Amino acid sequence: MSNALAVASVVVKELYRRKDFYVLFVLTAVITLLMGSLNFFNDDKIVRYLKEICLLLIWISALAIAVGTSARQIPSERENRTVFPLLAKPITRGQLIAGKFLGCWLACGLALFVFYLFFGVISVSREHQLPMASYFQALWLHWWMLGVVVAMALLGSVVFAAPSSNATICLLVILGILLLGRHLNKVAVQLAEPMSTVVYVVYFAVPHLELFDVRDLVVHNWDPINWLVCGGATLYAAVYSVLLLFVTWIFFRRQPLA
Repeated sequence: MSNALAVASVVVKELYRRKDFYVLFVLTAVITLLMGSLNFFNDDKIVRYLKEICLLLIWISALAIAVGTSARQIPSERENRTVFPLLAKPITRGQLIAGKFLGCWLACGLALFVFYLFFGVISVSREHQLPMASYFQALWLHWWMLGVVVAMALLGSVVFAAPSSNATICLLVILGILLLGRHLNKVAVQLAEPMSTVVYVVYFAVPHLELFDVRDLVVHNWDPINWLVCGGATLYAAVYSVLLLFVTWIFFRRQPLA
């Protein structure tokens, strides 16, 4: 476990030394600040609309950071040939995968915390209220959703040759799940066999990332969801993350490093 944590710490330090992270972070923060500072006659509907846009920007930025960071982890180690001294420590391939995952996931969590903290300060300054339980659930579930995304991108990094193709495919798959995943069962009902069964299998096999989108709780100041439901969603994300990492390890252990 100590080896995986050591690799994770290197990944976190590497992310926060990259300029693209700060460009994306500053851009999102500035846009969020500008939207939060606008005042349209204190109209609640417009304020909620602006909050929804700000949270959407946070989601887009977090996805870009998670996929972009995870997609280049294994390919960059191979390209720089630093994977050889890493595995000679000795660190097993499983520990390397676990360390890369923990590093990317924790780095995304730190960025996400700052994003939500910034958003929370703006919300309090405008509305003088903040549903803390709902706010925490939105942050918590978003972070666990990013865990599935990071594991998915790591799997792509050992399957696809280039980080660019991996990132593009992962983003397309994630957007497809978020936009269409919840409707696949309805599509399956209207199809003939065997396509109906195929679509049903896809519906139950893919991780339903849309389950973690609870931005409406914060936008409309709603009460938090049931904590058992929140715990179930956390377990759901943990299971999918472990399964994706296990498949990543299976592919990675069979690949030559050279």
